[in-house]
Amino acid sequence: MASIVPIAALLSALFFSTSVQAASEQDLQNSFDPYLKGFPQFPGVKPGLVIDKTNLEQYKAILDPGLQYVIQNDWHQIKVGPTTQFQINQKFIAATKQHLNKAQLGPRVGDIDQYISGRPFVEEPDVKDPRAGEKLAWNFRAGAGVGDSGVIYPFYWRYRDLMSGKIEKTVKFSFNILKFKHRIEEPAPDIKPNAADLAVAIYAKVYEPQDLKNTQLLILHADNDHKPQDAYMYLGFQRRVRRMAPGQYTDAFLGSDVMIEDFEGFNGRISDMKWHYKGAQNLLLPMFNHREMKLATDLPVEKDGYQFIDVNGQGGCFPDITWQLRKTFILEVEPLDPKHPISKRLFYLDAQSMHIVRTLIYDRKGQLWKVGTLGKTHPDAHLPENKDLGSPVDDVFSAVDVQTKHCTTGQFKTKVDPKANPPSLFQVQNLRGGD
Repeated sequence: MASIVPIAALLSALFFSTSVQAASEQDLQNSFDPYLKGFPQFPGVKPGLVIDKTNLEQYKAILDPGLQYVIQNDWHQIKVGPTTQFQINQKFIAATKQHLNKAQLGPRVGDIDQYISGRPFVEEPDVKDPRAGEKLAWNFRAGAGVGDSGVIYPFYWRYRDLMSGKIEKTVKFSFNILKFKHRIEEPAPDIKPNAADLAVAIYAKVYEPQDLKNTQLLILHADNDHKPQDAYMYLGFQRRVRRMAPGQYTDAFLGSDVMIEDFEGFNGRISDMKWHYKGAQNLLLPMFNHREMKLATDLPVEKDGYQFIDVNGQGGCFPDITWQLRKTFILEVEPLDPKHPISKRLFYLDAQSMHIVRTLIYDRKGQLWKVGTLGKTHPDAHLPENKDLGSPVDDVFSAVDVQTKHCTTGQFKTKVDPKANPPSLFQVQNLRGGD
C-alpha cells in the first residue's frame, strides 16, 4: 500500500522548494559572523563564572539537557570563558560567495545538486522549513574537520569508570583525514584521479596497547550520499583486512563508548536519518583557547613542548576547559533503520563554524544514554601550523555513558599537514603494508 502523506506536509514542502528567496550577500555575512551586532549575553554570565549544582537553576536556559544532567548529579561543573570570534577561512568564505545559491537539495534526503565548495546554505534556518535540518547537515558536512587535510597524532583514548575514576585502558592512535572533493586548498576543488568518487577518507592506526597494535581502520565516504558506506579494518593479530558490515558502524569501537558513526559528531550518511531543525538558542559551548587552559601532567609532553588538554570532574570523564555563550543550532536526528541501537540524537552546532560540539544520544526507549563533548580550540591559540587556519581545531573529547556509568575520553594533537596525507595512504592495499 502506498504511504499516505498529509496534504499540509506536501504543501509545506512544495512551498519551501519553490518559494524560498535566494540567499543574499547579507545572509552570507550573517552566516559567517552571527555576532555582527555583538556577542550574546545572559544575566549573571561573565568570564570566570562557575556553574555547579548550587546555582544550576539560575542558568538552565543556557545549558543543554546533557549538561544539566551531569551538573545536577554533581559529576561536573563548568567555568565560563569569554565569547570570541572563530573567524572562518577566507578561502572558504570566497568559495561560498562564488557559488552562492548554486547548491540545491534534490528530491530525496541525501540528495544535493550543483554543490562545488564552501558552505552550501547560508540563509538563516527556518523551523517552518521541513528541510532546514538537512541543509544544516550539509553545512556541517562541508565544514567538518581541520581544513582539507588534517592529522591527529598522538591521540590518547582512555576508557574510564565514571564512579571510581579507574583508567581501564589507554589506546594510542593516529588519525588522518583527507578531503578528495569540495576543497578550497590546491588541488581545488577536487583531487584527481578519484575513480571511486570519494568525498572524504579517514585512516586510523593503533600504536598501543600491544594487543591492539597495528589495528587499522579505513573509512571511505562516497560523494554520492546514497552509496553504501565503505570501511575496512586490519587486525594486526590476525594480519588480514576485513570489510566492515554496515551494522559495525554502530558497534562500540574497540570497546569504547564511541561508535564509528559518532566520529567528528556524525560520521554516517545523511540519507540514513530524519533531520529535524529545532531552532536556534544561545547556549554554552565547549570552545576555548588551548594555551589558556589547564594542561595535562599525566601524559607525555611532546618534543615541541605541546601539552594535552586536561580532564576533571567525576571519574576524570569531562574536559577541563572553559565554555563560551554562543549562538547554537539544534538538530534532532532520528535513524530510519528500526534496528539502529538509538532512537535519536540531539546535535548542537556552533552557528559560526557549523561544527557539532555537543551530542546527546537516546536509547531505543527514549532515555538519555550518552553525553558527548567535542572541545574546540581557536587555531591561533594552538600549534603554529594551525595559525590562521580559519576553522575550530578538535582538541579534546568526552563520551559519557550515563546508564552504565562509564566514559571514554580523548586527548590529542591536531594539525594541518597536507604532506602527511598523500592520497595513496587512503587505499585498502595500504592497510596490508601498515605493520
